[in-house]
Amino acid sequence: MTTAERLFQISQILQDAELHRAKDIARLLGVSQRTIYRDMDRLVAAGQPLTGTRGEGYRLAPAIPLPPLTLSPQELEALTLGLAVVAQAADDTLKSAAQSLAAKVEQASSADADPWRFETSRFADATRNLTHLPLLRSATKARQKVRLTYTSDTGRVTGRVIRPLKVAYWGHVWAVTAWCELRRAFRVFRLDLMESAEALPELFVDEPGKTLADYQP
Repeated sequence: MTTAERLFQISQILQDAELHRAKDIARLLGVSQRTIYRDMDRLVAAGQPLTGTRGEGYRLAPAIPLPPLTLSPQELEALTLGLAVVAQAADDTLKSAAQSLAAKVEQASSADADPWRFETSRFADATRNLTHLPLLRSATKARQKVRLTYTSDTGRVTGRVIRPLKVAYWGHVWAVTAWCELRRAFRVFRLDLMESAEALPELFVDEPGKTLADYQP
């Protein structure tokens, strides 16, 4: 379990606002009591409203309530995309806070809102991952073909024309699931391996065997 994952678990344990002793949390998570003390310091530094001391126990102070909000699909996308960026680029305490907030957003969102899903990884490069994201998101919605210059994970550079079908976060990188017109097959392209991306004026329509419903990972 990474530090960020452990901080997220501690935050979830403390959600009941009850008093929790460090030794109980340590036993539950399989770590030392000293590790939990350090984690509590990290959570406090990140702005978590913790009360309590070593030996006594810890609890979350009452949360700051927000009035009910109604978000447009674009506002929800901006919020959850921002959380994904924090989960890649921030320190461990902010990553934990982003995970906790994302879970709340997902729970409050309708099932068809399709919030971004993410988890942190030491391999993630937030800047490079997000360079082509706006173009690919727009092309996916507009059903617009895209020309890529792509470097495979073996180092081979190729030019592709794709039909972007879905953009999603795959645990450590953003990727687009697409129909590749060069290979005449479905492919998943990592955004961090794209050297260039250009939206073409040519649109595409559903064809049997080339839709997202036909894709079998």
